[in-house]
Amino acid sequence: MQPSADDLLGDLDPEQREIAECLRGPVSVLAGAGTGKTRTITHRIAHGVRTGAYAPDRVLAVTFTRKAAGELQARLRGLGAEGVRAQTFHGAALAQLGFFWPQFVGGSAPQVLPGKVSVVSQAVESLGLRLGAEGLRDAASEIEWRKVSMLSIDGYAERVHERPVPGGLTPEQLVDVHQAYSRITDERRQIDFEDVLVLLTGMLETEPRAALQVRERYRFFTVDEYQDVSPLQHALLRVWLGDRDDVCVVGDASQTIYSFAGASSSFLLRFGSEFPHARQFRLERNYRSVEPIVRASNRLMRDRPGALTLEAIRQEAVGPPAVEWFASEQEEAEAVASSIRASVASGTPPSEIAVLYRTNGQSARLEEALGRSGLGTRVHGAQRFFDRADVRQAVMLIRGEAKVADDRPLFQIVSDVLRSIGWTSRPPEGPAERDRWEALNALLSLVDEAPPGTGIREFSEELLARQRAHHEPTLESVTLSAIHAAKGLEWSLVHVVGLSEGLLPIGHAVDDEAIEEERRLCYVAFTRARDALRLSGAASGGRSARAPSRFIAEAGLAFAGE
Repeated sequence: MQPSADDLLGDLDPEQREIAECLRGPVSVLAGAGTGKTRTITHRIAHGVRTGAYAPDRVLAVTFTRKAAGELQARLRGLGAEGVRAQTFHGAALAQLGFFWPQFVGGSAPQVLPGKVSVVSQAVESLGLRLGAEGLRDAASEIEWRKVSMLSIDGYAERVHERPVPGGLTPEQLVDVHQAYSRITDERRQIDFEDVLVLLTGMLETEPRAALQVRERYRFFTVDEYQDVSPLQHALLRVWLGDRDDVCVVGDASQTIYSFAGASSSFLLRFGSEFPHARQFRLERNYRSVEPIVRASNRLMRDRPGALTLEAIRQEAVGPPAVEWFASEQEEAEAVASSIRASVASGTPPSEIAVLYRTNGQSARLEEALGRSGLGTRVHGAQRFFDRADVRQAVMLIRGEAKVADDRPLFQIVSDVLRSIGWTSRPPEGPAERDRWEALNALLSLVDEAPPGTGIREFSEELLARQRAHHEPTLESVTLSAIHAAKGLEWSLVHVVGLSEGLLPIGHAVDDEAIEEERRLCYVAFTRARDALRLSGAASGGRSARAPSRFIAEAGLAFAGE
């Protein structure tokens, strides 16, 4: 039996419930880290469906990653909101473009490039220029920035002198690369991911029949992480809406960490100007982190535009975040590994521990030091769980079992399948074997999460849904992650390493705007921790000496012994 509307909203706090009950018209939610924003928006949607205010198939919930969309979809399904679509901007746009292209252009839509770098490389070569791998990636990023900023190549040429130029190119040559890239993709009838949004927005603006079909299909919109919306995404949202205003946006200006890629918190902060009759709410009760972590995070963002002041609900008597300074990055990595080994020995599961850093290049020392300590690691953002060969094999076999009538308990069926490809009840010793065992064991752990009475057929379908949405299970290993990739995640214990001038803030952040972006990145790192936050930096990364990051003192923290 489905719970009543009161039961559905009964666990929300007063502010969350007020938002969940505000079902019509424009709604803006400024939601701080750890304040339950995903819980709030999913309950709001489910409440709208339960009360009949929303037809589920006319609701579109938009977020920024496939993983987040998959988790949003799973939560909505668990709340009884079947039929609601949760997608990324690109996912929704690609489906619509593929549907409308044959009707209004003819034939099939152009092929979408998996990435820009190979075509950028060909564009550079066609101009008789040379760029290294890093320069090619930088040029590809500039093409992405131009498109999400809705600039033509001529418009970009007027601003190129304000932009970072890859080493080895002049600003004029960078504009030539944009033109050559555009020429090559046009000749090959290929488009990139930004073109998907550009083409769909243009089609809906110029083809009233297409716009009418979209607006008939979707009536109610929710956009998560709205502080990261780009001008292009904002334009697409406005054309989806038309003259309607049933849209709820949720975000936190203090977590805007993609300005370099065209994101802007201005759309979130000026929502009330765009929709003068909007209801605006704030979520500032932090349920995630203990008070000292919240206090340090608040101090770091004090008096910044749009910053919320978090109220710590967890008032456990614990000390402030620990801060340590080391002579070298190697010494720092060894100390972090030793500290994590002690935390695991005292009962903290490895899956509840993360090490966060500013650049991906910092991970190698940490991975090696943790490996020498006998701890398994998972580099977040590397190979996806369901893309692993061993996991694909296991899922295929489980789906095969689902085609055969079998009355055995689900755990027995799945464990027998996993045993057939090498899983054992005891973990092996070697690191490679342990890594494979952890992956297969994570599949088995999903059996424990399944509702009572789940059969092999339902479990197989759930695996397939997770695979499509990249909704990954928890692995019993320490997570290593760049801070950008950690947004939206949380752990019991978080180590933030590399808190040194030149790393965080990064060396190329020289003006005030860039430093503020680095500050927000540091804030995101701090607020990933629930129970303990440990910070560290090193004086030497090789050739140059570094000073401690300014963010340590600005957060009101001090080094051990001070």
